[in-house]
Amino acid sequence: MRLSDVLSKEPATTTTQVEGFLGDRRMGWGKHKMISVGKVARNFFCKQCNEMRTFLSGDKISCLIAAEHAVSIDVTLKCSLCGSSVEAWFLVSIDGNIHGRAVDVRLERYTTNLHNIASRVGAGSGEFMDLLERAQTAYEAQLGAGSMIYLRKLFEAITTQVADIAGIGTTTGSSSRRRPFRKLLEEVDTSYHIIPERFSSNGYRLFSELSEVIHGDSDEKEALRKYLPCRHLVLSVVDKVKVDNDLSTAISALGWDVGDLEAKITEELKT
Repeated sequence: MRLSDVLSKEPATTTTQVEGFLGDRRMGWGKHKMISVGKVARNFFCKQCNEMRTFLSGDKISCLIAAEHAVSIDVTLKCSLCGSSVEAWFLVSIDGNIHGRAVDVRLERYTTNLHNIASRVGAGSGEFMDLLERAQTAYEAQLGAGSMIYLRKLFEAITTQVADIAGIGTTTGSSSRRRPFRKLLEEVDTSYHIIPERFSSNGYRLFSELSEVIHGDSDEKEALRKYLPCRHLVLSVVDKVKVDNDLSTAISALGWDVGDLEAKITEELKT
């Protein structure tokens, strides 16, 4: 695997071994080098094309030694069709010898400067994609509580939408007060089994994990640590809903844009 493969994915909690990219010559803090690690590929909504497009880097990208075990990488990415360009910045941590022939790397942070040329979310991407992208943007800005709030909203939204399909009331009696989420989730899951089997007994626990951060029971560092595994589980719920035939038919009839999440869910659930 090459470094470009890691840079083309979301930040991770585990390391991945890639081919060495700095060479044998020692480089100190603050030193800069152009490196060849393959093309970085990121998907954005191109406003010029009015479509989701893959934006690609050039053959060489800029690498700066940020610390003894970390590099900062700046990349210009161009739309594969119209050539519109945006910038991306990556902070990559490295275990062991930074100049090794094979190094263990982890993408810690990823931010973009999209100007007004592209966006992470297209005009028709819908509520679910929008919430997911807001969660990821907050995470990349190191806003732990903010990232978890959007994940919780996504979890609540998919559960409530399935309740509407199933004719399950989301309010208490004749009042307009919302039902406790625990009870709503239990009833929805009984009807449609939206919680994947591997953690079916812990569906509400996932919601509790998201809520603890929001209510101040966890600090920002803890929230950031929990974000990626919680995101993975929330997306597995969305995926479970997508593959249910009855729900899929109802989703299509309602015109939801859950399909926009397909690529992200597929990539997420491979890890």
